Amino acid sequence: MHNATSGAGARGALTPGTLALVVGVLLVQLGFLLSYIGSFHHPEPQGIPVAVVAPQQAAERLDNLPGHPLDPTVVKDERTARDRIERRDAEGAYLMNPRGRQDTLLTASAAGGPQAQALRRIAEGVAADQGRQVKVVDVTPAGKRDYESLTAFYLIVGWLVGGYLLASLLGVVAGTRPDRPAVGALRLAGVAVYSVLSGLGGAIIVDPVLDALPGHFVELWWLGALLVFGTAAVTMALEAFCGIVGIGIAVVIFVVLGNPSAGGAFQSHLIPPFWRAIGEWIPTGAGTTAVRNIVYFSGHGLTVPLLVMGAWALAGALFLMAGSLRRRQPGLSLPV
Repeated sequence: MHNATSGAGARGALTPGTLALVVGVLLVQLGFLLSYIGSFHHPEPQGIPVAVVAPQQAAERLDNLPGHPLDPTVVKDERTARDRIERRDAEGAYLMNPRGRQDTLLTASAAGGPQAQALRRIAEGVAADQGRQVKVVDVTPAGKRDYESLTAFYLIVGWLVGGYLLASLLGVVAGTRPDRPAVGALRLAGVAVYSVLSGLGGAIIVDPVLDALPGHFVELWWLGALLVFGTAAVTMALEAFCGIVGIGIAVVIFVVLGNPSAGGAFQSHLIPPFWRAIGEWIPTGAGTTAVRNIVYFSGHGLTVPLLVMGAWALAGALFLMAGSLRRRQPGLSLPV
């Protein structure tokens, strides 16, 4: 009797739904490995926008370097070059000295340490080929407690994790799909309160507690609130239409695809084209860029990142409400 009962229990555990979930988890795991290793295993500069104060012929040499690591734009003087860096139109600047043999490279390590280091290597190679030297000036350095400008990325990742974990737990505890619009609205209201508290907590940690990103407390607070709300709303919307599988889809979007393309460890001009193309359109990348631009670049270049995060939040809320209007159909959730 005992053996028969054990066998029945084992067979009951191996339902088609359970098997499908296990296969799904395996695919997400392999996708995670492919995405991270694929984007990070061979960082190579490609088309880094730089301002150039030099004769046109010299600028053309920079534009024609093997592998096209730079995308130069000729400007009239150093002041204009610095302004382009500040306004996020360039990641650095090469200033040729017509009266000597020492040029100057302007970098902005606050936009990402690896990218600044790549610019330095390229500039030193170009100068050496011409029998010249180059002096590197970091015009916008990362903070003393913000190594390689990585704090922005990890702050965004922490907020994102909170958003989709909250939505996932609500789906497990209260059901993946609200059974009527009033319940959907109530969930959104609860998530909004959580998002404000989460944004506040993150801002407290990076400003007064760790002093990693000081001086922008309020801006970071509300940026975090928007990001957490959008992540949670999108995850709940995916759950409303796809059941528990929606949690896996959210992980694929925000973690498997979002993290490697966000410009955290390696910036967008150092990673392969696929990840570079999607990075700024996923909240992970948009949020990382927004934090850096708020803290280090006087808020320049915020329009696109804020629109991206706002669009995800709005879409998530609307689709969740639409999901609450749908009749429950077989197959929306996988049995386990």
